Amino acid sequence: MSQQGGRPTGHDDDWWRHLYDDSTDDTGPTPAPDSLDDRFASAAGAVGDPVDERPASEPVLPAPRAGVTDTARRAPWEPPSARLTDPVTFPSATKPPGRSGQVPDRPPTAGATSPASEGPAEPPATAADSSGPPEVPPPAPPPLPTTPPSWPSPEFRPAPPDAPPRPADPALAPPRPADPPLPPPPPADPPSGRTAPRIERPATSPRPRGYVGSRPPTYEAEPVALPAADPDDLDDLVADTVLDGARYGACTLRAVSVRGDSARYRGEPRRDSLLTARFGTGEHALLLVAMATGARATPGAHRAAAEACHWIGRAVGRSHARLVADIRDGRRGDLKSGLHRLTDRSLGKLRASASEQGVDPEEYAAGLRCLLLSADPECRTRVFFGVGPGGLFRLRDGEWQDIEPQVAEIKGEPVMGFGSPPSETPEGDRFTMDLGIPTPPSPYEPAPEPPREPFRFRTSVARPGDTLLLCSGGLADPLRGEPELGDYLAERWSRPEPPGLAAFLADSQVRVKGYADDRTAAAVWEA
Repeated sequence: MSQQGGRPTGHDDDWWRHLYDDSTDDTGPTPAPDSLDDRFASAAGAVGDPVDERPASEPVLPAPRAGVTDTARRAPWEPPSARLTDPVTFPSATKPPGRSGQVPDRPPTAGATSPASEGPAEPPATAADSSGPPEVPPPAPPPLPTTPPSWPSPEFRPAPPDAPPRPADPALAPPRPADPPLPPPPPADPPSGRTAPRIERPATSPRPRGYVGSRPPTYEAEPVALPAADPDDLDDLVADTVLDGARYGACTLRAVSVRGDSARYRGEPRRDSLLTARFGTGEHALLLVAMATGARATPGAHRAAAEACHWIGRAVGRSHARLVADIRDGRRGDLKSGLHRLTDRSLGKLRASASEQGVDPEEYAAGLRCLLLSADPECRTRVFFGVGPGGLFRLRDGEWQDIEPQVAEIKGEPVMGFGSPPSETPEGDRFTMDLGIPTPPSPYEPAPEPPREPFRFRTSVARPGDTLLLCSGGLADPLRGEPELGDYLAERWSRPEPPGLAAFLADSQVRVKGYADDRTAAAVWEA
């Protein structure tokens, strides 16, 4: 280097050319690993930076970044003729995906030379050199060694004392240990003697077997055969089950009529008929529940039962205003005589219908039982009336009470059109002397009618929590004959809330051996 303002000489700057001349490599080979890359690799191994474990014969090339050219990946002092596949002085700023802590590229291996080292390159000419005397060419650099410089191998890199050794080849890695087995589930009760906390569940009633008693019924529980149908009279068909319900005032009503097991097995229609109707609106409304049972072993028994319900429904509906007033005022005598008249008139029309059809009135007959309920919440009077067998029960304080009115208790004057005056006193004295002489019928009196079932009537004042049950003989007979059925229904129907329609249907279908008739029932729960 010349002094400031002095003329340069030809040999003063030889040392500068030897250091920065393009004919020499960036870091020339030396016998000892003392280059910049060697020192960087040594420092990276000392601080624990992972080093690539690929063989030295495979140079690591970073992935090119979009928009990065050859000039961006070269150092300022590298010739532009260098190929992209040749090692470069420093890697690109872009790192290969999935790798972290990548060290700079390794130095070239044996036999790998750059185009700059294949031959001596002419030094660039400067303005000062062109005007001065010709320069003496510098001495040739020493020949390159045939062996690559020593490089610190990863196998000899000092590792932390607590780190496990890493194998050079992944295929030689030790097998992964199997997952430890899952711990066994904890015991139900701790061995210390303390019991685990349990969730208290409300006690539920035992599920019924579908029947009560010591033996199962003879017939199956579900329908087997359908009744025969007439294509010209499809309105004559009767459904297997009828279910209904309502809530008015302080009472909740549930009503059902189910075909018996015997009729289900033989394919006979249901002989019982059920009618639920409301007449009027508001507090002046009247609820009617009517059920009728046709004569046994009669072809048209189901039609006779349906007609009986329809006739009594029409009669009550036309007189519902007067009946509601009598019920609210508690006029028991007026109710009895009026309902007696309506019942006799309805059964009389049923007999007249039998005569029109040319059927024996004794066969085309039905027993009829009805229940009247007022929609007024302040009125708790329940009225029962009817003709024929069946049952009227009251569930109070968990116990069944049979409140069916007895025929012997019925007293009073006969109602017009039904019955006749008694022919003897209660002591047995007859009003007239019977001489045993037959008396011909008078032409001025109608012919004597066949004996009929006595009229039954009863009024009941309900209490909160009571359950009133009106049923036909198909349910009344097993209730009186099988105590277990009464206990089961008492437990089911004594709960605070009345059962739903489906639950009421299931309860009314609990079977008892020996009782296979149709079942029709109407229950009223008092709030």
